[in-house]
Amino acid sequence: MDRYTNIPIKKSPDGKQMYKTVRYPEVPRSVEDTYVYTTIGDRFDTLAQEYYEDSSLWWIISIANGTLTQNSLTPKVGSQIRIPSNIAPILAEYEVINR
Repeated sequence: MDRYTNIPIKKSPDGKQMYKTVRYPEVPRSVEDTYVYTTIGDRFDTLAQEYYEDSSLWWIISIANGTLTQNSLTPKVGSQIRIPSNIAPILAEYEVINR
């Protein structure tokens, strides 16, 4: 599964396929969140696979760590990152804002 799996595809006026614009909800903090320090080889998608059993949920971890570089799937080695624990409301909000 790749990180574009859940992004809807639409057709442009000239018939080409393109990804729809996706909006992401805010990811609130919780006392139940997990904090880890990144090591060599860690990526948001592999962490999502490890913690959520779904690599396409990489964006939850990325958004929860907005102070890190957002143009890469790979956080800097040694960074402390937050892994949100209760993702159900985040996914529900995602569905609402992307209808």
